[in-house]
Amino acid sequence: MNDLFSLQDKVAIVTGGNGGIGKAIARGFASVGANIVIAARNEAKTAEAVLDISKEFGTRVIGVRVDVREENQIRALADKVLETFGRIDILVNNAGTNIRRLPQDYTAAEWDEVIATNLRGAFLCSQAVHPAMKAVKGGKVINIGSMTSIFGGSKLAPYGTSKGGIVQLTRSLAVAWAPDNIQVNAILPGWINTELTRQARKEISGLEERVINRTPVGRWGEPEELAGVAIFLASRAADFMTGVALPVDGGFSIMI
Repeated sequence: MNDLFSLQDKVAIVTGGNGGIGKAIARGFASVGANIVIAARNEAKTAEAVLDISKEFGTRVIGVRVDVREENQIRALADKVLETFGRIDILVNNAGTNIRRLPQDYTAAEWDEVIATNLRGAFLCSQAVHPAMKAVKGGKVINIGSMTSIFGGSKLAPYGTSKGGIVQLTRSLAVAWAPDNIQVNAILPGWINTELTRQARKEISGLEERVINRTPVGRWGEPEELAGVAIFLASRAADFMTGVALPVDGGFSIMI
């Protein structure tokens, strides 16, 4: 039982892994022995994250510049990871973006940008790693959803659509890839203290107080509080768990 949550020598790709929830999950994986691939657009930020994680945990960590809107870059990412490590065991689809407007004010280009990053990118990344996971007779895909996978928001039409789609994508992949011993699950973070939500608090009056008042634990979450559930879903402990969308939200989604 001691190694039930171990990821020793596993290879994990974390998209958007150079900050916020993604970096916290990458750090969590490294703490239990995984080799880490941080896939993100900002090369300077990625280099800093690679240095921080490798120095603290001593595992192999590489950064790869990837825009998940670009299929050719995603395919190149998978090839690079296989060339470097020889296998892919875990994928965390965390890369995301948001544009806040009322539905009538979005341009088609803005809609497409959010959907392409949050939903299409998750699909393409999953598709790209499937052959490598099948080759090692199993793998774990963890998709990062949102409270907007469950709830609506007046200025969140494309974001909420993408995150609702993440749950359905999770279920479809879970069913399709179960024969390959690939488990696919989603984490639905509550209101977590990240760069994206700090911007939301600037743009949405009273958001800070509304979240605290509705959340039973009485506070916002921290990115590090997503690491434990991600380790669980990536480990042997979750081998019989697939197609699940798991809220990690301090009780926000159960509060009336």
